[in-house]
Amino acid sequence: MKIAMNVRNADNISGSGSGGTSSDRGSGSGSDRGNGMSGRDRATAYAYTGGKAFDPSLPCVVFIHGALHDHSVWTLLARFLAHHGHAVLAVDLPGHGRSDGPPLADVESLGGWVLDLMSAVGVESAALVGHSMGSLIALEAAAQAPTRCSRLVMVGTAWPMKVSESLLNTARDQPDQAMAMVNAFSHSTLAAKPSHPGPGVWLHGANLALMRRTQARGAAHGNLFLHDFQVCDRYAGAPAAAERVQAPAHLILGAKDVMTPPKAARQLAELLSAQVRTLPAGHSLMTEAPEALLAAVRAALA
Repeated sequence: MKIAMNVRNADNISGSGSGGTSSDRGSGSGSDRGNGMSGRDRATAYAYTGGKAFDPSLPCVVFIHGALHDHSVWTLLARFLAHHGHAVLAVDLPGHGRSDGPPLADVESLGGWVLDLMSAVGVESAALVGHSMGSLIALEAAAQAPTRCSRLVMVGTAWPMKVSESLLNTARDQPDQAMAMVNAFSHSTLAAKPSHPGPGVWLHGANLALMRRTQARGAAHGNLFLHDFQVCDRYAGAPAAAERVQAPAHLILGAKDVMTPPKAARQLAELLSAQVRTLPAGHSLMTEAPEALLAAVRAALA
């Protein structure tokens, strides 16, 4: 659905929407949060609601994608939860997919954007589920407004989420080559079985196509691939954020993940006193272990 938002720091908010309904209820994220930004403008954000009309009176789950992805990575989980008693918002972050651009500069701003989006559709509290870069954004949102997060679920996560200098340089100079590298790193097998959206789907090809499409859609705002990886690399706020989180925290990790290996999440797990579950997958848990991830997320939300 399209969501018309009053947004802060308007020259850093992006996108366009397609289909669905819109809300004009404004943003503002409550007294828990004040990020010091001034100025208001209009922007359109897009969120997939799982094939059901959005009902803010239901328990809400917000899904937040990772670098150079969009809402579509959450299709299986979003549809299941939407058809089993939840209101679902699988968002396109600013400058990604169908949401207005340009992309926001840092994890902190993106966390605030998620809270503004929740306010725009009348959601006071939600479970926040994020993958990779999206997991850091979920952490920030939970920290900026602790009473508005009922659960924090961080998938394929780590902190610090540092990116090698060689990969950043390749992303800057040869983004197509860098996308191919990240695509290879993200998958632990050549053909996971079963896979999502169905057995036999070419996971590597589908993910690379999504990355290329997202990069092309964001081209008006520069090199989105480089931007997203710099956002991850620069984020230093996890310890302070973890101190403010009140919701139960869950980490869901891929045992074969070389992008955010489980050992790189140990500090984060300790900071959050989080429950940790490890699945037989690489970084792309949504496609390599779809049923296991769905079960893990359902358990976290229970």
